[in-house]
Amino acid sequence: MKRILNFLMVVAVLAMACVAFADKELPVFKKGETVYVCGCGAGCDCYTLARKEGNCSCSKKLVKSTVERVEGDKLFAKVNGKEESFVTTAKYACGCGDGCSCGTISQKPGKCGCGKEMKAVK
Repeated sequence: MKRILNFLMVVAVLAMACVAFADKELPVFKKGETVYVCGCGAGCDCYTLARKEGNCSCSKKLVKSTVERVEGDKLFAKVNGKEESFVTTAKYACGCGDGCSCGTISQKPGKCGCGKEMKAVK
């Protein structure tokens, strides 16, 4: 019985650690915040978002915008006068570490706003 309790305790602690550290890889965007987004339109599936200027995963310039709202794992911003949604649970993110503030995330690999290669989010 004691072994089962110890095992359950270890599993609970590991689950909490995974949740705590998973949030550190991806930036959190808030309503009213300035953001740079892929300006290719609804047909593009890279959904690149960043806090700094740069290029999206599809190699075009990111467009400056403002976060209109955030609902679940989607961010809404206006691009060329139209509201578009962007996925915030990215497959790729800036791999520069804690000192970097470009906050680039994307659904496709490429370079982040600070010029380094993005890494796959685990």
